[in-house]
Amino acid sequence: MNRRQVLWAGGAMGAAVLLAACSGSGDTSSRSGGAGGRPRRGGTLRVGALGRASAVTRDPHATQANESDYLIIALVHDTLTAPGAKTNTVPRLASHWQASDDLKTWRFTLAKGATFHDGSPVTAEDMAWSLRRLRNTPTGATRLPGIKAKNIKAEGGDTVVVVSDYANAELPLLTRLTTFVLKKGTTDKELGKAPGAGPFKLDWFRAGNARLVRNEHWYGGEVFLDAIEVKIFASPQAMSNALLGGQIDVASNVGAVAARTAEKRKDIQIVRRPDDMAMPVVMRASGNSPFADAKVREALRLAVDRKAMVKQVLSGYGTVANDILGTGDPAYATSVPQRTRDLAKAQSLLKAADFDTSRTYKLLTTEDIPGLAESATLFATQVRAAGVKIDVVKQESAAFWDKTWLKADLYTTYWGTNDSVIFFASKTMVSEAAQNEAGWKSPAFDAAYRKAIGTKDAAQRAKALEALQRIEHDASGYLLWGMADGIDLAAAPVRGLPTLPGYGRVQLERAWLAR
Repeated sequence: MNRRQVLWAGGAMGAAVLLAACSGSGDTSSRSGGAGGRPRRGGTLRVGALGRASAVTRDPHATQANESDYLIIALVHDTLTAPGAKTNTVPRLASHWQASDDLKTWRFTLAKGATFHDGSPVTAEDMAWSLRRLRNTPTGATRLPGIKAKNIKAEGGDTVVVVSDYANAELPLLTRLTTFVLKKGTTDKELGKAPGAGPFKLDWFRAGNARLVRNEHWYGGEVFLDAIEVKIFASPQAMSNALLGGQIDVASNVGAVAARTAEKRKDIQIVRRPDDMAMPVVMRASGNSPFADAKVREALRLAVDRKAMVKQVLSGYGTVANDILGTGDPAYATSVPQRTRDLAKAQSLLKAADFDTSRTYKLLTTEDIPGLAESATLFATQVRAAGVKIDVVKQESAAFWDKTWLKADLYTTYWGTNDSVIFFASKTMVSEAAQNEAGWKSPAFDAAYRKAIGTKDAAQRAKALEALQRIEHDASGYLLWGMADGIDLAAAPVRGLPTLPGYGRVQLERAWLAR
């Protein structure tokens, strides 16, 4: 998977943007982004989203680089499960699910009344075919780990059976990320006009721009807007300027710089989605890396002033983090003590590790997203106080992802999904992970991971997840100093914008206009 493509627009794995839970699920994933009031029907919401015309794709199962594509696909199509606020995973096309005692076989029962936009019912055959199609894409093994296409089958008219190669209590979580349903047999040529099952229907699509109209028969509940118009923008600045000029109603995922510009405008809402993006420093924990010694990695983590990083790099639009990825997870281990700056201990650890403080070490970064290069520069300044000399090297994006990512001893990275603790463990930290960014291999962590996903009892699994996070906090190759807020700008009449981080950011079917 091309990491640059995956994260260019704020970070999703493949076609991995999802909608809010079905009405009646008890979830609160679509909290109001504006003032309160009784939702009203009607109106067209004009939404700006980042993207490049050269990167447009219409395939719901493809690797997508454009935020605009994410948004359109997520509103037109639908998935088995969705992100939640109180729990990681809530019902969507699957009204409920059940696992076998060994946690290998999962049965998903489809919601009653779910239909495609052409009026035909969504069947188990459609869903099973879509999952197999997804699994057979080049990135299918990463997006549905432990699941082979031959082990995905329909059972009757409304049940999909998925068999995992190993016990996995978190399998429903995997299905919320990539499982957009298509009608069985849809060809590649039909993808652009293939009927979806989501809250909006495609009216027209032109070079990344689209108009979507309300699906009056959506099984998930009432949709308030008559239509959503999606306009593609090449930069956050151009998008925020369009909002300030009244050309669009929402500028999505624009970042802290645009938020600062809008702070003095009483007619503009700043909608913050906490815990939205991670920008960790990666320290290679293997081979001949100068950071292979865990004491050195701990020393660097202790040398950072996290509050200053959040204040200066994120302009206060963020929160201090604690070197554990997945801060938005309801299972996030708040019991792990917050690491704070301790220069004396950092220097002691460097001395005990016989770390060469006479050398200057390169920290490689890129300017793919606002604040990333700035975070590298401030990090270098801060660790100098512990005796570590850092030279920040900025690389062009293509060179960075081709030559630096997964290879360098010290570099910045970013994740805009802020998915679950288990997501990051499986994708970036278990020994066999294809995207093991730090080259970290820990038998103790691997064992804790297998225990966590293989434990059926929720209370016991919570304990296993806490143990997993403690190992990550103490020994991984990540220095996660803070979490950036996701920031949308909206015109005054806009209501009901989502505030869930990561994949939850496109939950617009509950949005409405107070005019």
